[in-house]
Amino acid sequence: MKKFSYQATDINGKIIRGQEMAEDYQDLQQKLKERNLYITRYRDLGANDAVDVKYKFKTKEVSFISRQLASMTSAGLSLVRALYILQEQQTNKKAKRVLLDIYEEVQKGKSFSEVLESKPGVFPDLFVSMVAAGESSGTLDQILVRVSDHFANANKTNNKIKSAMVYPIILLVLALAVIILMFTMILPTFTSMMDPEDMTPLSKGMIAFSDSLINYWYIYLIVIAAIVVLFWICRRTPAIKLRMDELILRIPKVGKLISTIYTGRFARNMSNLYAAGLQMVDCIEKSVSVLGNTYVTKRFEEVVDNIKLGESMSKAVEKTQIFEGMFTSIIYVGEESGTLDTILSKAADYYEEEGDTAVTKLVGMLEPVMIIIMGVAIGLVLAAIFPMLYGGMTSAS
Repeated sequence: MKKFSYQATDINGKIIRGQEMAEDYQDLQQKLKERNLYITRYRDLGANDAVDVKYKFKTKEVSFISRQLASMTSAGLSLVRALYILQEQQTNKKAKRVLLDIYEEVQKGKSFSEVLESKPGVFPDLFVSMVAAGESSGTLDQILVRVSDHFANANKTNNKIKSAMVYPIILLVLALAVIILMFTMILPTFTSMMDPEDMTPLSKGMIAFSDSLINYWYIYLIVIAAIVVLFWICRRTPAIKLRMDELILRIPKVGKLISTIYTGRFARNMSNLYAAGLQMVDCIEKSVSVLGNTYVTKRFEEVVDNIKLGESMSKAVEKTQIFEGMFTSIIYVGEESGTLDTILSKAADYYEEEGDTAVTKLVGMLEPVMIIIMGVAIGLVLAAIFPMLYGGMTSAS
């Protein structure tokens, strides 16, 4: 497969310039002829390297792509033509190459979902599953609108979390800067003025810590780096990660807030997938996988097994004790009324709002912690300095 640049004219004589993937000139000519374009000039740009490009589309990009494809297919354009226009509009070179490759594969006769599945990691699994469901049901344009709304909301939530984290991060950096300044500059200044006999055990301990921070700072950096690496290794060790993810949900107050966030995400994903026509088991597995918690995923393996044995979803989910009782009651009502996708969508609206509140509370908990840490550090320094000052003044008098 080669890449060609071309100049062509349409049936009205208008000059069109662009690029196209084709096996050879004859293939290029045939592809353009199908679009009522007639080549007047072309140039071989070489082999297609789009397949080798690694690119992961962000949540915002997936929402935009879904919305564009939905709009174009609803307006009557074929999926192949819509994909061609979409890749032409791309300004990011890597994204453009990936979309160009997808367009070429679909143009050869492969289904859109089949091509997406052959490129793991490029698009979210939820997007791939929804596309497959839309193609099988013949409602791809409608499904793409739903997918676009879903990822737009997800992007909005991510932006809220990032915005909420700005102040605590600034406060943390400020606290660390104040602590380092006090122990490396302020405390040594007073130490040089005082008699060692006037120092209390606390004063001597603070001075020793200050000296080590000044003279052996690189050891502290090594220890911090080691902790970060150890944490990274633990998060990639399945057994340890499972235990850590479970402990997160067991932390008083914090665990409940995180569970609320999980509930909103699970309800939204479950509603979208179930409405798209996927089987119950597939919906549950894919909805849980996007939560990113291995403990929850492990517990829901039992849910899937119980549903396969004939148990209702509400009872199976209730046994895990991951979500609160009200949510399992909502699932039960949806099952009994046959409106599970609708009622889950409404539940998602509620729990996403509660999730936003939960994020605000979680971030709010960090602020007093940072202030307390900074206050304790300042208090220790003052407690170390005052006895030395008092002793020095007493000796002078």
